[in-house]
Amino acid sequence: MKPQDHYILNQPEVYRSMLLHIMAVIETEIPDATLEFKWKIPFYYYKKKPFCFLNASHKGKYVDAAFSKGFQLQNNLEFLNGENRNTYKSLRYFSLESIDNKILSSVIQEAKKMY
Repeated sequence: MKPQDHYILNQPEVYRSMLLHIMAVIETEIPDATLEFKWKIPFYYYKKKPFCFLNASHKGKYVDAAFSKGFQLQNNLEFLNGENRNTYKSLRYFSLESIDNKILSSVIQEAKKMY
């Protein structure tokens, strides 16, 4: 099993469900993105460049989908979290039900245009 798969499948259920859902949306929107394991977390690459990482924060009880060029994004700013980061902004989810596929897809498509 690849380390990125191990990371995701060994998460407690609440995080695992959110991670798998986010992954499905990313892979639908960008079929040629590749999932790697960098800095001990799953990291999507697009056109061989860092695109988005997924992080389950057990301490904060959320999952982040953090976009590498997040501070260049212009749309959906009210949903993006950039605290304590210089370049990344993330969509932060506290439950599977809180994931809005329209917003997630919109952010992915906007970020994709930067590559």
